[in-house]
Amino acid sequence: MYLNVYVPRLQCEGGIAQFFRGHRGHKFASSALMDPMTKAFVAAMEGFAKQHEIAVVQFHKGQRKDDVMKEHLARFDKPEGVVFIGKAQEKTPVFRTEKRRNPQTGHTYPWIVRSSAMVNHFNCYCVDREFGPFFLKFCSYFPYNAKLCLNGHEYAKRQLRKDGIGCKALDNGFVSCEDHGRLQTICDQLGPEQIDALLRRWLAKLPHPFPPQDREAGYRYDLSILQAEFSLTQILDRPLSGRMLFEEIIRENLDLGRPDRVQLIFDRRVTKRTPGRFRTRVLTDGVIPSLHIDYKNTRIKQYFKQVPEVREVGARTETTINNTRDFSIGKRLCNLPALRQVGFQANRRVLEVERLSQDCAVGEEAMLKLNQPVEVNGQRAAALRITDLRVLALWHLLVWFRLLPCGFANRDLRAQLAVLTGQEPPHITPGKMTSDLQTPSSARDDREDSQDSSLSGHRLRLPRRVVLHPGACPPLPPGFRRSAAKRTARQLTTATAPRQNRDRNTPSRERGEARCLNLTQTP
Repeated sequence: MYLNVYVPRLQCEGGIAQFFRGHRGHKFASSALMDPMTKAFVAAMEGFAKQHEIAVVQFHKGQRKDDVMKEHLARFDKPEGVVFIGKAQEKTPVFRTEKRRNPQTGHTYPWIVRSSAMVNHFNCYCVDREFGPFFLKFCSYFPYNAKLCLNGHEYAKRQLRKDGIGCKALDNGFVSCEDHGRLQTICDQLGPEQIDALLRRWLAKLPHPFPPQDREAGYRYDLSILQAEFSLTQILDRPLSGRMLFEEIIRENLDLGRPDRVQLIFDRRVTKRTPGRFRTRVLTDGVIPSLHIDYKNTRIKQYFKQVPEVREVGARTETTINNTRDFSIGKRLCNLPALRQVGFQANRRVLEVERLSQDCAVGEEAMLKLNQPVEVNGQRAAALRITDLRVLALWHLLVWFRLLPCGFANRDLRAQLAVLTGQEPPHITPGKMTSDLQTPSSARDDREDSQDSSLSGHRLRLPRRVVLHPGACPPLPPGFRRSAAKRTARQLTTATAPRQNRDRNTPSRERGEARCLNLTQTP
């Protein structure tokens, strides 16, 4: 978390004027009154470093401050204290005085205006018993705003160590823990009260820009959220398989950054007036890809995290909120529980979408088992040849031919099966059938003996009592025998026509032909 440390009453021009004129009793509010306070604070910070033998490091342009912190932290052997103090110039908003002239009297007077300037900052890198490493960065110019950066992962590690619970940690994540319930409780307990207590504890140890009389008058520091990062980490015991899965997830979820998908992830409505760029980016650091999703000032990032001495790999999902106003949430630290709920829900929704995209596929081992015969309780079960091209083509044709109202024969099935399997349609000779598509003779005899069966011979037919509506009869397939069509039509019209409408004086052959011509009429 990256927090803003500020005095609420000193963030506007009117508050500055009230501080110097109303609180301190000066006649005018001017930047000349700020200079003695600035010099006193800088002298106090330098005297504090000299008194406690703390190294003061001048940061250079392009130098990574975290790397400097790691070097000094490796030599720091105290349980708590200031590791070093870094100095650097940074651009920051300040209040200046400009001269204005009274149009009536012509006299000049000072006026407080908001501006910006390059100002020295003191970066106090410290180690706390409860929170571990953190830093507090003070601006050396009035109103002496500061920044507090802390890591909840370090807080969790310190609390586990304090309770005597063993754990194996990654950077900002845990590989394993002896007591998972206690670890989750520690993470849930980290809130505004603990963070505010950390700030008050170290403001009492470090030089304070405001003397006690100013703090007693209500000019005290408060905290607001500048940036908050919420992460979930899945530990993969097979790094190679995890890498393959992660690359496949990226390939199949490149549309997560679209407005219609983003509004589901963050549970926020996205319209044409919604600011921000909605996109999905895939960035590669070396050989490790990462997935980035943007929503206004909020970013979701997925990547792999690995520590050299740890075998396991963590697949991390991070939601970084840079502006709490994106979700209609205030910036003060008391809004952290609501903001945390938004961040973790976004992480879980992203993982749920990616899980659904992967659950539709069957694993390689399960696929191999389905295609091999197995023994169950001493009985041999045949293989389910779902990857066989011939089986897939046969299933396709059975679904397709089901729409034929007049049924189909083996010769029709064989001809279309040859097309789907990439073979030339064989020359169909009566009495010759493919062995795996031929109906057994015993089953054929049983069907012929049954009078009520809906299947006659080896031809599939529709059940009785079927009503054909106008235009519902599809064209007959190629090669379909006219006599078979007549017999099917005769059966359909006989089953659907009322008994009293049948002309008993008309010969059966003529009645069949007449009904065949009127297949599309509704009885």
